[in-house]
Amino acid sequence: MATDRTAKVSWAGSLMEGAGRIEGVGSGAFGPLDVTWASRADSPEGRTSPEELIAAAWASCFSMALSHALAGAGTPAERLEASVTVTFQPGEGITKGAIVVVGTVPGVDHDGFVEYAEGAKVNCPVSKALTGVPEVTLDATLAT
Repeated sequence: MATDRTAKVSWAGSLMEGAGRIEGVGSGAFGPLDVTWASRADSPEGRTSPEELIAAAWASCFSMALSHALAGAGTPAERLEASVTVTFQPGEGITKGAIVVVGTVPGVDHDGFVEYAEGAKVNCPVSKALTGVPEVTLDATLAT
């Protein structure tokens, strides 16, 4: 079954001098959040950016995909800690995504974990939506 998700944003002024606000999202989970060009291309100073929200979406999607793959293989993760850094270059867009994941997964060796993580990197829906990003790296490590 398809699901729709919504977000409402307001913006006033020009790109460089203006400001926007993510008024909220359909779920009510967050908002309002302030956003400006400076928070996107320079220093956030307590505001967010589209790229920060993409990084959060990507990290959560990747974690879900990896968790699902591991459980499907009969080796569910005890814990996955994932972070994504999205690099934004003004004039070029998103130029890089860097995924880092540390997992506690009984019954899986390092090479197996990396293989499952590579699959999640390619197959999570957010990764698929971001196929135009020229460079995507993955650093997958099992916790010791």
